[in-house]
Amino acid sequence: MFNFYIFFNISIHFIYLYSTNTHNRNSGNKSVHPHSTLPKNDTEFWNRPRCGVPDYPSQKEGSVLNYLTHKGGLLGGRNRRKRFDLFGGRWDKTDLTYKILRTPWQMNLEKVRHVLKEALRVWSDVTPLTFTEVTSGRADIMIDFNRYWHGDNLPFDGPGGILAHAFFPRTYREGDIHFDYDESWTVGNSMGTDLLQVAAHEIGHVLGLQHSMATGAVMSPFYTFSYPLKLSEDDKRGIQSLYGSKHTDDKPDACQTDFDAVSMIRGELFFFKSGYVWRIRDGKLQTGYPALASRHWRGIPGDIDAAFEDKSGNIWFFQGQSYWVFDAERQITGPDSVRRLGLTVNDIQAALMWGEDKAQKIYFFKKGSYWQFNLKENRVDSVHPWSMRDWRGIPDDIDAAFLDRFGFAHFLRGKQYWKFDPVEVRVLEGYPRYIGMDFFGCSAALYR
Repeated sequence: MFNFYIFFNISIHFIYLYSTNTHNRNSGNKSVHPHSTLPKNDTEFWNRPRCGVPDYPSQKEGSVLNYLTHKGGLLGGRNRRKRFDLFGGRWDKTDLTYKILRTPWQMNLEKVRHVLKEALRVWSDVTPLTFTEVTSGRADIMIDFNRYWHGDNLPFDGPGGILAHAFFPRTYREGDIHFDYDESWTVGNSMGTDLLQVAAHEIGHVLGLQHSMATGAVMSPFYTFSYPLKLSEDDKRGIQSLYGSKHTDDKPDACQTDFDAVSMIRGELFFFKSGYVWRIRDGKLQTGYPALASRHWRGIPGDIDAAFEDKSGNIWFFQGQSYWVFDAERQITGPDSVRRLGLTVNDIQAALMWGEDKAQKIYFFKKGSYWQFNLKENRVDSVHPWSMRDWRGIPDDIDAAFLDRFGFAHFLRGKQYWKFDPVEVRVLEGYPRYIGMDFFGCSAALYR
């Protein structure tokens, strides 16, 4: 008997098991309505049509079937993970080609082309990715409609049940998407299986995304018919953690912008804004900057909320509900939920390492409050925040913070910054000053 779990580890397939008219094998000829209410018991929940491959490829025991029917394997238990999930593979380029091999009997080629362009567009709208159709030769993404056994040891099963599957980047059939030809494919209605919804989901897989536990996400393993097609914030954070956010040709102007985050890293000062970074060494802006932050730290999201370097030299990045840790340019962990750090809030605005030796801690700031984070314990000291009034002279709502080589803390808001005396524990006289003037040599005339 073929071992599906071993095959999964080799090929890393995703099989999408959803349909509005499916005949569920575990519940007879039961139709699953896209707007049905939550199931009333565990059996009904686990019998819902869904993706047939484990949500966590690192699972070491059991077959695919056993894993899926284990009640704690997906949503329950203590090992629940972040909402969006990454397989770990990504394309090393952002300009991808795709090719349509065959179409379903319900639609002609032009209709399928239109649907796939729309499904690809939701991902390219929020990333630097581009997709170009080719009609000959091999493409990065190969799209086909097949029946039953079709050459990849993952057979389709006729109407209902398994609808499609796709291969992750860096697997032996990377970029392949297969749809079950025998489904009742439709577009824009709930009378059959909506091709646009399924295609967008499978494209997410070939780009490197695993399943999301966020309700309403395109990458949710459970089908929900929803128009117009739109990525959730969870989907956006997932795909942007792989490829960054979409950038225009206009780079931010350091003299006229505010900054998302600032940090001293390896003795150099880095300013972050909208996916770009400026690098200042010995008080001088380095040539070639601003540059994409992903050039240094591949996998970080396009917009950074906060950043700091810890005592061991690891660099921490925060965005939304997630954080990443890098050793130089090598990713150690992430994205992980900030809940693992004991934080009960998302969207941290600034992070600052402060204090002497053993008393040194990390401080997280958000809207008039701050939390102390203990690196040894890897948790905040208390879930209850302190007031920003403790930082005498610093405004409540800040954009970024960093500690310079002389021990002075700097707090940024808008185009200005405040310098904080560690001895007097208050803002130095003469502040705030303009960031552009002091760090980027911008003309004072710009700020009159």
